[in-house]
Amino acid sequence: MKKKSKTNKKININQKSFYFEDYLETNQKQKKFYKSSISEDRIYVLFFFFICLITIFTIKITFISVQTPQVLQAKKNSHNFLPLRRDIVDRNGILISRNIKAYHAAIKPNLIDNKEKFLLNIKLNFPEISQTKLKKKLLNGKYFYLKKRLTEDERKKLWLLGDKSIKFEPYQSRIYPHAELYSHVLGQIDNDNYGISGVEKYFDKDLKNLKNIETPIKLTLDTNIQYFVKQELDLALETFQAQGAAALLIDIKNGEVLSLVSLPDYNINIRQEIKDKKYTNKITKNLYELGSVFKTFTVALALQEKLVEPNTKINNITKKIKCSKYQISDIHEFPKSMTVEDILIESSNIGSIKIAKKVGEDKFKEFIKNLNLLNVPELEIDEISYPPQLKWNKCKLETVSFGHGIMTTPLQIASAYGIISNGGYVIKPTLVKNNDYNFKKNKQIISEETSNKIIKILRKVVTSENGTASLADVFGYQIAGKTGTAQNYHSKDENINTFISIFPAQNPRYVFLVLLDNPKPAPHIVYNYRGNLITNIKRNESGWNSVYVTSKIIEKIGPILAINNDEVYSNHVVKKNN
Repeated sequence: MKKKSKTNKKININQKSFYFEDYLETNQKQKKFYKSSISEDRIYVLFFFFICLITIFTIKITFISVQTPQVLQAKKNSHNFLPLRRDIVDRNGILISRNIKAYHAAIKPNLIDNKEKFLLNIKLNFPEISQTKLKKKLLNGKYFYLKKRLTEDERKKLWLLGDKSIKFEPYQSRIYPHAELYSHVLGQIDNDNYGISGVEKYFDKDLKNLKNIETPIKLTLDTNIQYFVKQELDLALETFQAQGAAALLIDIKNGEVLSLVSLPDYNINIRQEIKDKKYTNKITKNLYELGSVFKTFTVALALQEKLVEPNTKINNITKKIKCSKYQISDIHEFPKSMTVEDILIESSNIGSIKIAKKVGEDKFKEFIKNLNLLNVPELEIDEISYPPQLKWNKCKLETVSFGHGIMTTPLQIASAYGIISNGGYVIKPTLVKNNDYNFKKNKQIISEETSNKIIKILRKVVTSENGTASLADVFGYQIAGKTGTAQNYHSKDENINTFISIFPAQNPRYVFLVLLDNPKPAPHIVYNYRGNLITNIKRNESGWNSVYVTSKIIEKIGPILAINNDEVYSNHVVKKNN
């Protein structure tokens, strides 16, 4: 019975196997459908993942292939070098700042075969390196830097030694091809390649943006103009034995700064900590009482309020007046009666006071505020001074009317002259190009009628017999402007001499400020004064130095500006050739 059951069991198994195979072959309805659905779903899922992997792989390959070599190298270098920085160029694309690959020199003491020979070689090639300190580092046996930021000549010297202990570590170095030319604009970076002053600091984040590594930051500055301005200011320091000098050229239609120079300057390729105040940016950082250049604002406001016209007579102009316990006077005695334009042309302090009193303190205060003379100036650098709060005491209106008792930066004054001369529209000085800028969309402070009247008067400051800026009458450029001679706030024995010019007067486009810090008389200069050659002038007013320097600069930069300005071209180039 047991054997029989075993046989039956075996038969049943075979039958089961048979039936299973038969089931697969015949594809019975229900089981066939269930099995088929599972298989197809698995195939679809696997196919989907396969397609996803192919897609991801393709995108990755494409992304790598389209990336520029500069970006790839930047990412590679980010692990080995200091942060990369974008180039900086001027308005014409001329390079003014760039990162390059440079080297530090490091020493592995354990690889030195002959320490005495090593020390001697270093002493001969780098005498500035302390032998005592070097010996201590060698005895310590640890890896150390012999010299950071090698010049190419220094690297060559070390390489020629052929010492295997000397290792050259690459890093990203910032170079400035024009050295001192842009020192007060570009600023400096620290040893870790981060901006610490000037444009380098202001745009630090943008300059380190690797996504735009191929796109330089374009400034509004013109290298050729900058060069000529600096050249003449350097000469002025020598000629007039001045302590410092500065200049600022602004396009009054868009606020673009074409040139900003402050002297003394310094070579920004040499990393150094600048603490001496003489190296501060005189255009944006230094505060001055700039004197008679303020008289233009006094007259402009009175004209705008319809209180006077250029030919309106102002009577009872005495040489001196008393205000509270102070006595205010003119540099020399003027006629008892003068027109408004004569007051500005001949620069009378007393006349300016009388015009200001017609306006009143409240309107005057509001006006100079609208000119941004009381606000913090704006420019894309960090070295900006906050003007001190102006306290309107009993005699403040009188003194401010002719530019005393109020401290501003030259940047603010030049910007205010831009407003006065462009039809009254507020402009914001900028170092970054903006081709879509339309100044006539801004707030208007004075009417175009008032602006035209002021320009005509300022033109007479240059052309009239009694004008204070005759030396600025450069042929063809139709220069208008106003002089300012003021005592240095910190030293009453020193002068700050300023001349602010506007040209061409028929259709103003540029404001140009020139400042000399404590210039001395230059009797050896031969001046061309109203067509006459004169010398041995021992006077020290701005008309004899800052005006003179301005004329020399405009003669050089005028042709450059004429290329892009039909008004300048037609009035200078065409007329001169004819």
